Amino acid sequence: MSLAHAVVWLDHHNAQILHFDAEQVRSHRLKEQEHDTHQHGSGVRTEHEFFAAVCDALSDIGEVLVTAGHTAQSDFRRYVDKHRPAIGNLIVGWETVDHPSDAQLVARARQFFAQRDGRAVPVT
Repeated sequence: MSLAHAVVWLDHHNAQILHFDAEQVRSHRLKEQEHDTHQHGSGVRTEHEFFAAVCDALSDIGEVLVTAGHTAQSDFRRYVDKHRPAIGNLIVGWETVDHPSDAQLVARARQFFAQRDGRAVPVT
């Protein structure tokens, strides 16, 4: 079964992707692969590989809310705009947050999508 919404929290080394609907949540974690090449620019290459893996994980989702710290969000957004514009079309919101729990992340995403879809937001 495909879940239409997802929320992503990421930094430069980890991503937490939560696919959800009203009844269920599926979690997927990604980590940056560490391989030191001692070459100039290898950190950028590794970051791009990580961001590409995050984009691949989002490719079958209908709508995505991306959450991250300011710098990681800015870098990921720049990567998506330049290298993966089709994924950019799936991203319907960007929010700056700092290390939320999974429950906080899903609650915020449900609120975001309910407001976006014009539905009443349940009080919790």
